[in-house]
Amino acid sequence: MDCCSYMNFQFYIEKLFDSEEFAKFQDENKDAYLCGGFFVIDLENLKNPENKFALDFFIPSSKKMFSFKMDGEISVLPVEQFDSERIPEKVPDNSDFDFEEVEDLIREKMLQEKLSNKLQKIIISIQSLEKKTYLVCTCFISGMGILKIHISLPDKKIELFEKKSFFDMVKMVKGNKK
Repeated sequence: MDCCSYMNFQFYIEKLFDSEEFAKFQDENKDAYLCGGFFVIDLENLKNPENKFALDFFIPSSKKMFSFKMDGEISVLPVEQFDSERIPEKVPDNSDFDFEEVEDLIREKMLQEKLSNKLQKIIISIQSLEKKTYLVCTCFISGMGILKIHISLPDKKIELFEKKSFFDMVKMVKGNKK
């Protein structure tokens, strides 16, 4: 809708691939491949949104992962906490979706589920599992609600939609400490 109508996944791929930072990284890590992405879309603070964008690359030869933060300047950071025993799958860098479309899919599903809450923030992770690519979304909604949504690519079909409340999460954490 209003916050992200110009933003799409390919925009960030092209921006990264055209950067000096990535060219240097690729020269030093020929076997690196895209293994994920992380995007935060702030729908509440439209005048000064706290949107964040990052693309992650795995280097099989060193079993290391690096994240390219793309908030203004492009910077690369090592990813310290990941399961080094599990090799992440490649995410196709030609995946095609835009953030407005994801927001629209979520809003349509909320209407179908008769949820009148307001979308406040969408956190999207792109990842592949068993050679299928997904957008794994966590949405914060008014009323201290949380939506967990999985959208398959390239068909853009919602395969999982769960609503939880913040209080459900607190009970779960509290219950696990016993």
